[in-house]
Amino acid sequence: MILQAVTPVMAGFPSPARDEPFLPLDVEQLLVEHPETTFFWRVEGYSMEGLRIYHGDFLVVDRAIPPSHGRIVIAVLEGGFVVKQLLYDPNGVILRSGHSDYPDIRVTQEQDLVIWGVVRWALHRMAYPTSR
Repeated sequence: MILQAVTPVMAGFPSPARDEPFLPLDVEQLLVEHPETTFFWRVEGYSMEGLRIYHGDFLVVDRAIPPSHGRIVIAVLEGGFVVKQLLYDPNGVILRSGHSDYPDIRVTQEQDLVIWGVVRWALHRMAYPTSR
């Protein structure tokens, strides 16, 4: 999908205007590194809010990227899909939530765990305060 995009915009002090502020932007090229192994998931729930992943967000997940400590992943635990932060410690694997109301999941050797893919992007709509 090709969209019109503005050239970089300063978040601090304004910069002088450019002659052509709009350039073509290929959203797929921006978000997808490996098209054949990239999938989009929609988030349901609130356990990852502390890591800026919100209910209703779309996640861009790449199965070609190796999972590593600290990455946000889609995991299949006991047949169910979850989005969590992957942590390794001397005792094994922890799937960490991003919200204090949701406990970490310490994966035991008896549990069936598959790391399905690594989250590359979380896309969400901007929230604005309601009028007074």
